[in-house]
Amino acid sequence: MPAFDLLLPFFAATLLFAVMPGPAILYTAAQTMARGRRGGAMAALGIHVGGYVHVIAAAAGLSAVFRYVPEAYLAVKIAGALYLIWLGISFFRKPQTEDLPTVTQRNARRAFAQSMLVEVLNPKAALFFIAFLPLFVDPAAAWPLWVQLLILGTFVNVAFSTVDFITVAATSTMVGLVRKSAAGQRVVRAIGGSILVALGVHLAASRS
Repeated sequence: MPAFDLLLPFFAATLLFAVMPGPAILYTAAQTMARGRRGGAMAALGIHVGGYVHVIAAAAGLSAVFRYVPEAYLAVKIAGALYLIWLGISFFRKPQTEDLPTVTQRNARRAFAQSMLVEVLNPKAALFFIAFLPLFVDPAAAWPLWVQLLILGTFVNVAFSTVDFITVAATSTMVGLVRKSAAGQRVVRAIGGSILVALGVHLAASRS
């Protein structure tokens, strides 16, 4: 593994990035508003599993393709943005009920699959791992570089997902205050859908 003088700043930077409000936190909050605690948890789990695609790609050097083939980056970015916007609009179209919907096993799998796809189609996540992880590998260490990248990437993914699950719990608690109000339920769904649409528009409009 890398020397301690590399691991210490790595841990500090990872924790800092994890607690900074970002798209993943907003996304899990929106999913929790629309689907409830279980749906939000499955969405966070989907993001976590999707993150390993980027970790493995970074270790294999595949993410570097986005640096040298701008067209590939643009195609994936647009696809991910449109998918986020579609998810957000679907929340507005769902029938309103007096309470947050009960997430069945089938719906939970859907939340998981959708969120994993959102993460896989996030080229910024791929670029983050390919740019961040190599800063802390040690070529002189006994372990191969790809092994170091996998271990460091796994730690980053776990740290980020821990904050996502905390976000789900906190959002679910706040949403619980308005669960018995039909008007409050409509507001919660509208906020959740708006967040996803805004994330999609931001991703599509971003230049990097």
